Amino acid sequence: MVEPIIDGLAALHGYAGEIAWVVLGAFLAGAILERYDEDLGVYVYAGGWVILAGYWLAYVHYFVFAQKSITESAGVIVGIPLSLYVAYLLVTGRRRLLVLSRVITFAWLFFLPLSALAFVRRPLIETTTAHTDFFLSLLGDNYRLGDWYPALPTGLELPGGSSLGAQSTLPDKNFPYRNTFLYAPDGHPVTYTIRLACTGIGSMSIFVGLIGAVRGSLRQKAKALGAAIGIIYVLNIVRNVFIAHTVGTQRLHVLPDLIMALFSSDDPYMVSYFVGDRILAQFGSVIALVAITWLVVRWVPDVLRVVEEGMYLLTRREYDLKGALNVDDVEN
Repeated sequence: MVEPIIDGLAALHGYAGEIAWVVLGAFLAGAILERYDEDLGVYVYAGGWVILAGYWLAYVHYFVFAQKSITESAGVIVGIPLSLYVAYLLVTGRRRLLVLSRVITFAWLFFLPLSALAFVRRPLIETTTAHTDFFLSLLGDNYRLGDWYPALPTGLELPGGSSLGAQSTLPDKNFPYRNTFLYAPDGHPVTYTIRLACTGIGSMSIFVGLIGAVRGSLRQKAKALGAAIGIIYVLNIVRNVFIAHTVGTQRLHVLPDLIMALFSSDDPYMVSYFVGDRILAQFGSVIALVAITWLVVRWVPDVLRVVEEGMYLLTRREYDLKGALNVDDVEN
């Protein structure tokens, strides 16, 4: 009973890219129609939210079973009913959710082309890798950087001088990025690969959506967007360096039996990765997003309207955060 569902979710993930473009098309259509016929725009937006729920469903298998990511798994699972709920509230008259729909439009318009187009995606990954490499070298880590994802070639020389045995497979030549850090704690190969998610583009798109969708002067928005993107990128490099260093040196090898059981793994060398990335870094990212949102509100107070609508979806209560926090619509 369970296996067919898991297999179905895995198959659905193969269509995630196509669904993403349909989501963008629906929200763009809603944004355009809203300007001329708000009622029609509302119904198109509602359709976009339903399709967005399907997009989150397509990522359940990836985050829950493949990546074993606690925060991202919770995000996509909660995102499915919430997206459907927003669609319902829109068509039943809660027009305040139009601003949240505009957030999705701006965020998706920023994120999707950057993530889907190779001529943009590659520089993002390689630049992030170069900066991570620079700071890891300052720490004095003993590693090699290469294009070995997802597999290491037979006979590859490991850091420290030993050679990889014949049990390894050849690398995938369709993934030519030089973005995998190879360590060898105790002579065992351990890798950390910089992927698109490691560039911070997902978090950046959230603030592009928040800032782009609400009222505010261009000067206010430029300040807020510059600060948000800059801070996210710097924190993201710190995150990458932290994970690569702790995995490569096995600094977070704590409670191995519990951690391996929690993440359904039998590889003790992955314990530091699960603790560093899946627990510490991901929960730290949530805290950072909240802090950056508070900073953004300093320049674009109307962002609180989006936060209020998000809180309403979760609690079914109305909020006046501007009044509670004594935030004025003044330009700083």
